[in-house]
Amino acid sequence: MEQRELGTSGIKVSKICLGTMTWGEQNNEDEAHAQLDYALANGVNFIDTAEMYPVPPCKETYTRTEQYIGSWIKQRGRRDDFVLASKIAGPTGANNLDSYIRGGNDFSRAQIFEACEASLKRLNTDYLDLYQLHWPERKVNFFGRLGVSSVHQGETFTPFEEVADALGELVKQGKIRAFGLSNETPWGAMRYLNQHERNPELPRVASIQNPYNLLNRSYEVGMSEISLREQVPLLAYSPLAFGVLTGKYRHGALPEGSRLALFERFKRYTKPQGFAAVERYAEIAEQAGLSLTAMSLAFVNSREFLASNIIGATNLAQLSENIASAEVELSPDVLAAIDQVHAEISNPCP
Repeated sequence: MEQRELGTSGIKVSKICLGTMTWGEQNNEDEAHAQLDYALANGVNFIDTAEMYPVPPCKETYTRTEQYIGSWIKQRGRRDDFVLASKIAGPTGANNLDSYIRGGNDFSRAQIFEACEASLKRLNTDYLDLYQLHWPERKVNFFGRLGVSSVHQGETFTPFEEVADALGELVKQGKIRAFGLSNETPWGAMRYLNQHERNPELPRVASIQNPYNLLNRSYEVGMSEISLREQVPLLAYSPLAFGVLTGKYRHGALPEGSRLALFERFKRYTKPQGFAAVERYAEIAEQAGLSLTAMSLAFVNSREFLASNIIGATNLAQLSENIASAEVELSPDVLAAIDQVHAEISNPCP
């Protein structure tokens, strides 16, 4: 499988990354281990997780995904055979996360050190290749919100300098190789890049993990230029829009055991205009002789600003099709047809 540079970090990652956020909720430990075995045997060298996984987050399952990966590493070893990424959770008023994640979960120096140490212990590893800030500590537009209409007076958040310095210390200690951002905006990305420009001894941002798919191409507005010009590539999450771009929810279908059937909260990609776009994309895929899944993933894979496409699966059949998308090349005609739909139904589910 093709490998791409993770920014200027010197780390190379496979075009497909194995996402893990269902492990511990929709997948048990044995299933998680089977997915890891299959992915590494089929060209994937990149695994992404987070301290708050699985999703939807709750106190009872908090950290379970990292524990599953840790037990696999303990059994299999092979730690230097793959790139491992995790994330520190930021503060939020949602899901009551602030009440059970480290008793505060901000990006202060002390919290970053504590969170990283705990992840390393759960994962049974001495180092993380990539450590990411899961979402901004400041109040800004992420998780489906577009635009910033005002800035809260008196708002406080950890200074960028302190965050960068703490992450730099982890690099010096050998506990992380690089750091990345997630659910970030152009302003935040440039502020972190500026820390390295002002002090080259501080680590440089390696990547940005944001949502990107046929129903949500908002990354192309502002963020993609940063990726291309500053060499800070995208790690795309939700490339299948919570499964909506597999086509399994077409015409009102709600398969038993599917994410949307199990969890009512996942409504980001279920808007009427989103389903209208899905029908158009399904027609393009059919005419091209492709499944909607393969075309949707291949589109994300084709982006020049992408380092890796984070796929998720709840069974090995899904995982196999998702990984196989790395070999699918979309023709200019298919790409043009996709862009035509995007022009007419632009970002229906941001």
